[in-house]
Amino acid sequence: MCVRRLWWLAGIIAVSGLLVSCGRSVNGNGAGPDTGDRGPITYVQGKDNTGVLKTIIAQWNSLHPDEKVTLKEQSDNADEQHDDLVQHFRAKDPGYDVVGVDVIWTPEFAAQRWLEPLTGAFAVDTGPLLPASVEAASYRGTLYAAPGTTDGGMLYYRTDLVPKPPTTWAELTADCRIARAHHIGCYAGQFAPYEGLTVNVSEAIYSAGGTILTPDGSRADVDTPHAAKGLSFLVDGFRTGDIPKEALTFQEEQGRKAFEAGQLLFLRNWSYVYNLAANDPTSRVKGKFAVTREPGPSGPGVSTLGGHSLGLSVYSKHKATALDFMKFYESPQIQRELLVKGAYAPVLKSLYTDPKLLADPALGYLRTLGESLATARTRPATPFYPGVTSAVQENAFAALKGNLSVAQALTYMQAQINSALHGYQGASK
Repeated sequence: MCVRRLWWLAGIIAVSGLLVSCGRSVNGNGAGPDTGDRGPITYVQGKDNTGVLKTIIAQWNSLHPDEKVTLKEQSDNADEQHDDLVQHFRAKDPGYDVVGVDVIWTPEFAAQRWLEPLTGAFAVDTGPLLPASVEAASYRGTLYAAPGTTDGGMLYYRTDLVPKPPTTWAELTADCRIARAHHIGCYAGQFAPYEGLTVNVSEAIYSAGGTILTPDGSRADVDTPHAAKGLSFLVDGFRTGDIPKEALTFQEEQGRKAFEAGQLLFLRNWSYVYNLAANDPTSRVKGKFAVTREPGPSGPGVSTLGGHSLGLSVYSKHKATALDFMKFYESPQIQRELLVKGAYAPVLKSLYTDPKLLADPALGYLRTLGESLATARTRPATPFYPGVTSAVQENAFAALKGNLSVAQALTYMQAQINSALHGYQGASK
């Protein structure tokens, strides 16, 4: 935890000097040249494990031989990707033309003036895009990145054991008797102390009507009855055994493997799990599972938004080409290809109602995912996100383990978030 705190403290120190200027619009072209410059560019993003991105770039290059795109793959670790981008931005590297931006990085990069605002000559058409993805790519009302892919949480459930999927927390809890009767765990999500825990805690809090920051992002707003109701749902799950203790170590893959092994009745996870659970040779739930909306207190809950956008570096020397490539990435043809060949959730609204795609058995999750994304919310939008997520993870994890009460966890969380937002290291307990 000390290493993590030093990491986000460094980010706070770097950003704090810029906040005095964040109240006004950042409309200039930064350090970059005019929009008319064209030529070869480099696109930087995390490791392309599917290979679909190489195919897409090859299509672009065949159409634009004088404006070719070179793919630079980073590692598959999000923190390492973030730190690599920060290093090159600080060096004013013109070789990072277009960069993959995790939805939680947009405010930080925008506040640092590293991304070209997508306004005026740089504008992209956001009308066909999912509103939540546009919001995640924006900061203080200005679009700073082009939404590229998205994702939302869903509830995977065993159709051979659960005749009707739960729509509320109470229904899910009642179904846990089925899990006990079959000697398996009832429910799991991502509860290890990492970013996935912030996602799961945010979903519980949002579903209960709570929030983490005030709308303007200036202070914490998590020490509330609504947030307590959301966090209590998870804490009570561990206390009663409805959520197995081993789920405290679960990231995405541990939960997926447990579900595929037939050890869980319900699993909260992303869309990538669907095809793996349906096709993995060792999966014991083939033909025995489906997906539904995550439940909430009185009906479907709220998903936390995932995904990545494409940011245009202010230091790029070929911004016109970079902008065209970003628009190409958002085109219906490429968005469809990302979905079908790479299992990336698209940002185009129309694809979630496309009859041909909905009829594809491999995309049996698509309709539910579209419903999830229609009401999805972003994680707290702030340049100080590392400190905020650290506060959420540390205190929520302590509550899940039973080391803090829900009330204590939220009080400490509120104090640490406010310290982070004001440029200081989180409050100690």
